[in-house]
Amino acid sequence: MQKITLSDFHESIGGKMVDFAGFYMPVRYSSDKEEHLAVRNSVGVFDVSHMGEFLLKGKGALDLIQKVTSNDASTLFDGKIQYSYLPNETGGVVDDLLVYRVSEEEYLLVVNAGNIKKDWDWISKYNTEGVEMTDLSPETSLFAVQGPNAVKTLQKLTDIDLSTISYYTFVKGKFAGHEDILISATGYTGAGGFEIYLPNAIAEEVWKKIFEAGAEFDIKPIGLGARDTLRLEMGYCLYGNDITDETSPLEAGLGWVTKFTKEFTNSAALKAEKEAGLKRKLVAIEIIDKGIPRSHYEICTADGEKIGEVTSGTMSPSLNKGIALGYVSAAYSKVGTEVYIKIREKLTAAKVVKLPFVGQNV
Repeated sequence: MQKITLSDFHESIGGKMVDFAGFYMPVRYSSDKEEHLAVRNSVGVFDVSHMGEFLLKGKGALDLIQKVTSNDASTLFDGKIQYSYLPNETGGVVDDLLVYRVSEEEYLLVVNAGNIKKDWDWISKYNTEGVEMTDLSPETSLFAVQGPNAVKTLQKLTDIDLSTISYYTFVKGKFAGHEDILISATGYTGAGGFEIYLPNAIAEEVWKKIFEAGAEFDIKPIGLGARDTLRLEMGYCLYGNDITDETSPLEAGLGWVTKFTKEFTNSAALKAEKEAGLKRKLVAIEIIDKGIPRSHYEICTADGEKIGEVTSGTMSPSLNKGIALGYVSAAYSKVGTEVYIKIREKLTAAKVVKLPFVGQNV
């Protein structure tokens, strides 16, 4: 199990530590609900330094990205970020990721922690034109400062006008007394905020400065437990649950980042799948009766016929009701459709709803 730079620090401030994707990470500090609501209502900080960062440089960098990712990276401009995924050759997903355009010949790819080696090997396999690739993951810390008071908190630490950084863009500048810090208007919570990329050497110092700046807003450290409930309320996919090497990205609702205006890995097969019509779809489900849906629970019709399976489920701290994502046969995917989740062998009434479960996409 690998430690992130602040693993011991998180343990010292009361973090309950677990093995997550091979990293020693805080799952919670107080309670998942308290941390979840702190982000929704004020501001919280996640240490997500386990995430992977690859720098791609050179004349062929864009061509390589176009080859291995589903979205059209040619539309990016300096300072713009794009959500995308790496299709595999058999109809599934290697990983989902963010693509940052630093300059015309320099891109930062941010990948999931559990897939760092897999993604590196996959992209390297297609790097036939000698694009310079650097794995920045071991030397990079990443803090996600999320919530409605994130801007007020972080503005105290920089002269950059954070209100001008639009969603899915980034800047580099002076932050917390340090130069060349990447500040990104991204997140995995739907509560708004920023992600701060910084060298490991200054991680603890910057963490403490963020907490001093956010003290008036009752800023809190947030663990992986609340990160999962926050992302699920927004309907954001989690790799390993809702998307995998076996799941179709089109069935997962990633058609919006699948651009057939270019050729990419397995694009012909994915296009054919789209044209043939999808057999199943990932849908949002809200429990009507009492019950908490969990991963792998069966989704059924009223008479108990299995029509799908839950991929992510929880009790929503914001709604105080069970919510889930799951794949169902396409015939049952329409919003408003009544379905049933088998919870402890009992069919529990639920319905297909529109995403997000809470608020609007920020």
